[in-house]
Amino acid sequence: MSSAKRDFRILWAGQSLNLLGDQILVVALPLLAVQVMGVSASQAVLLPFFLFVPFLIFGLPAGAIVDRLSRRLTMIVCDTIQAVVFVLVTALALNGTLTFPMLVLLVAIAGTAVVFFQIAYTSYIPELFSEAQDLQRSNSRLFFSESITKTLGPMLAGSIIAWLGIAAVIAVNAGTFVLSMLSLLVIKHRQPKTTKHQVKKQARGWIYRDIREGLHFVFRHRRLEPVIMCGVVYVTFSIMVDSTLVLYCLNVLSLSSVIIGFVVGAAAAGFPIGNLFCTQLVNRFGVARTLVVSAIVSVTGLILIPLAGSLGSVTGLIAASVLHGIGEGIFGPTALTLRQTDTPDHLLGRINSIQRFLVWGAVSIGNLIAALTIKLFGLSGTLWIGGLGTILCLPLLIRRDILNELLNYPAEIPAQRRPKV
Repeated sequence: MSSAKRDFRILWAGQSLNLLGDQILVVALPLLAVQVMGVSASQAVLLPFFLFVPFLIFGLPAGAIVDRLSRRLTMIVCDTIQAVVFVLVTALALNGTLTFPMLVLLVAIAGTAVVFFQIAYTSYIPELFSEAQDLQRSNSRLFFSESITKTLGPMLAGSIIAWLGIAAVIAVNAGTFVLSMLSLLVIKHRQPKTTKHQVKKQARGWIYRDIREGLHFVFRHRRLEPVIMCGVVYVTFSIMVDSTLVLYCLNVLSLSSVIIGFVVGAAAAGFPIGNLFCTQLVNRFGVARTLVVSAIVSVTGLILIPLAGSLGSVTGLIAASVLHGIGEGIFGPTALTLRQTDTPDHLLGRINSIQRFLVWGAVSIGNLIAALTIKLFGLSGTLWIGGLGTILCLPLLIRRDILNELLNYPAEIPAQRRPKV
């Protein structure tokens, strides 16, 4: 086994545990706020807002900074910070001194660490592999782990909450960050020697010049720009569905925590299905057609979720989310590989930071909109607005070179190696 493959498998294992802890929080955080601290549903859905709002504050400068640092060391530091944060949340919850403002502050600190971790993480894989096919395969495996944890995490959270309480779930999440950090420590790969792009004199204003260079690259790129802007609109509305679903099951459908965990987890079963087939679909149909069809499938599933909820059908909720998950499970790895293959190495951190700034920043905006729409239209109305709103992402995607490649299919030729300059 090559050293690159060995290091990737260690990274893959560590991040799979990390992702499992993250998905446990999907159920644990809103229930912690509602059931332990007694806050309202509209306040509880603000927790993901504070987790992701650091992407709006630090997203762009983080990319420029990460491009000048060791990506592996950056991930180790960020894992450590998140482990400490959730140990504190557990301790404060157990002794009864955790307040909602304190929880918001700690979640925001963890979210800031997530900013730097995600940018370093998505920029690190191309250090191990340069071939587009290897990148696509690796990204599919990473997304497959994320998909599996979206199924197992909420189910596990519901059971742990029922047996040991909500604080125990937060403690489990802290443990996953420790294991992730340990896996990064044993990876042998080290970042290549500093390139001429990374040793530019750090004169005053360098960070703004670096950010500007990345922004110009993204918005002038005829394939990356449509895909990223599609993601911004899609995430803004889909997160309204995601952030509302747990509370909808609790307050509208009156389901227990165990059943909520099963519904949310089982509903994510479509993600690994999409991940398993995305590489074959890209190889057969090309990047553009794969992205467009998967986006349509995902949007259709999200529209069907509020319909199933209005009918009171738990089975319908699961089926609709499976369909949505299949589409997103194909779109995600394909879009990430496109960024990695179309971006020079010295710009990769900035391009990933711009994508995270726009798309993950949209998560915080979507959660804020969800909190407002819950007050105005209730949980059911928020599900409908979120589901129908995702339709707007499609015209943003089918433009520029994505449209040209659709019209010229099968003339599209995928990139074989990442650009280095």
